[in-house]
Amino acid sequence: MAQARVDYSKVASPRAFGGSEAATHRIDIFKYLMICMVVFTIVSVFHVWSRFKLVDLNLQISEIGKQVTEAGQEQKRLKLEAASLRAPARVEAIAKNELGMALPTEQQIIHVK
Repeated sequence: MAQARVDYSKVASPRAFGGSEAATHRIDIFKYLMICMVVFTIVSVFHVWSRFKLVDLNLQISEIGKQVTEAGQEQKRLKLEAASLRAPARVEAIAKNELGMALPTEQQIIHVK
């Protein structure tokens, strides 16, 4: 059998355990995780705040809608009341009873040409 020659210069030798390299790697991972946690916390707080504002605005919209409906009903009631106050029969009754007015006679009417 032929003897094979082995070249050990191309084989990687295991590195010695260096505490400083592992520590810097752990610090990098810790910094990354802390940044992720801070960003996650900020996003979570913003999400909760936006949902709270959404609910608050929906309540305000509901209250304003109720106020608009009530104002519309009040407007209809006031229009009806104004129409009843303007009725010619009512105006004539107030003029006769409370103010002592009467319809003019034929002698009181003057025709202007």
